[in-house]
Amino acid sequence: MKKLESTFINMFVVLSLIALVSAALLSFTYGKTSVVRAEVEREQEQSALAEVLTDFDNSPAGEAFTREEYGLQKLYPATRNGERVGIAVRSETQRAYAGSMVMLVGFNAQGVVTGVQVLNHAETPGLGARVTEDEFLGQFIGEDLHEFNLALRSNGGEVDVITAATITSSAAIHAIRTAFEAAFDGEEE
Repeated sequence: MKKLESTFINMFVVLSLIALVSAALLSFTYGKTSVVRAEVEREQEQSALAEVLTDFDNSPAGEAFTREEYGLQKLYPATRNGERVGIAVRSETQRAYAGSMVMLVGFNAQGVVTGVQVLNHAETPGLGARVTEDEFLGQFIGEDLHEFNLALRSNGGEVDVITAATITSSAAIHAIRTAFEAAFDGEEE
């Protein structure tokens, strides 16, 4: 068998074929796993909602909605016996040190934080990644955000900063504040 001559056209054709086969395999794999990935995401969403909301008997994920003025926020109403008992808000902020941070914040009907979970972040391990720890997130649980000064202590607020991760701490505060505003915008205190 004769060796293929190393010309620009031959190299282009061979690399194009390799790229085409690779793209086809990736597309096939993506298509076959999309149902499984969607189911895993739905289960993670249900689990996170159960963590941040109080006792409810509806399907918050099934009744989720967004408000136009809060484009990155998704709201999940929680009811028991048809009466609103709380709301969870999926809040995304671009102010984190490493870009985007996504949090799920639960509130009872009065605006008291019932739970906080960090769903996604790209913060530095050992520093900003500590935003997911109970030591940081726990300081928000049980706080009525109508009265709680949601700012870093260094800025006159009531929130303790994560050491060496001020930007990440501020981003988390921003996400929680935005979630609160989206959940209780225009409502009487």
